[in-house]
Formats: sequence, C-alpha cells, structure tokens
Amino acid sequence: MKLLGLLQLAVAIYAIVMIIQSSAETGAKVLWVLLVLIVPLVGLIIWALMGPGSPLKR
Repeated sequence: MKLLGLLQLAVAIYAIVMIIQSSAETGAKVLWVLLVLIVPLVGLIIWALMGPGSPLKR
C-alpha cells in the first residue's frame, strides 16, 4: 500500500511540474493543478487524457 501511495505522489508531482511548464494560460494551469491535488487519481487520469500536451488534444 505504501508503494502505491508513493507512486501516486510521484506521478502527481510529475503532472504538476508538466502543467507548470506547459504553454497553457495561467488560469488553466491553476485549475489543472487544483484538479490533480483535490481528486488525485481521477485528476491524474483526466490530465493525462485531456490536459496540456495530451495526445488527444493534438
């Protein structure tokens, strides 16, 4: 269980860094970071599918 928690934390940190480095507007970045922090698992999945730089948005 601890390993899954650490893995989720590492992925969340990675996602936040990628969001901050993206070319999205500041408001969008704040919303994405809040989504990843408030609902971690669901937020990460949504970010991976729909976030800045997502393959589905190209």
